[in-house]
Amino acid sequence: MTSQRFVVRHRRTVAAVGAVGAGLLVLSACDKPTPLATVTVGTSTVNTEASCYDDGKSIPLSKLQGCLKKTEDAQKIKADPDGTVRFGVEPEMADKGWTILMNGRPLTDASKKTYLEVPASVFFNQQYGATGSSTTVTIVEGSDAKAYGTWSFKFEKDS
Repeated sequence: MTSQRFVVRHRRTVAAVGAVGAGLLVLSACDKPTPLATVTVGTSTVNTEASCYDDGKSIPLSKLQGCLKKTEDAQKIKADPDGTVRFGVEPEMADKGWTILMNGRPLTDASKKTYLEVPASVFFNQQYGATGSSTTVTIVEGSDAKAYGTWSFKFEKDS
């Protein structure tokens, strides 16, 4: 009877070790999430993972143009032109520098801060390339002609 208990216990142990091993294998196959970029307008906040990202490696310039056009999944947020838009990035993004582009054109210089504020009126001003009541804004991580990722948001005028 004792040897039977040992066999049963041994089988359970082997099964448990196998289950743990399978779980670790599944976890190692998961993609690591990209850093998040966040936009806050008033009391509303949206964040998004990168639309283009290669695990911290630089994106070739030939691919970057396509990334900047990839805005169909952009997070949407309403913005009152009299308000303020707050942009936030994770520290590892800030370390490499980041720039805000509006409709594909640089709106800010590269920053190494994790947080920037921009008057919401800018995003609806024709002088800055805005047309209509919505504007696409993209955060590009990187500086010195190297880009590491893009994050897109769509601002809709809330008047």
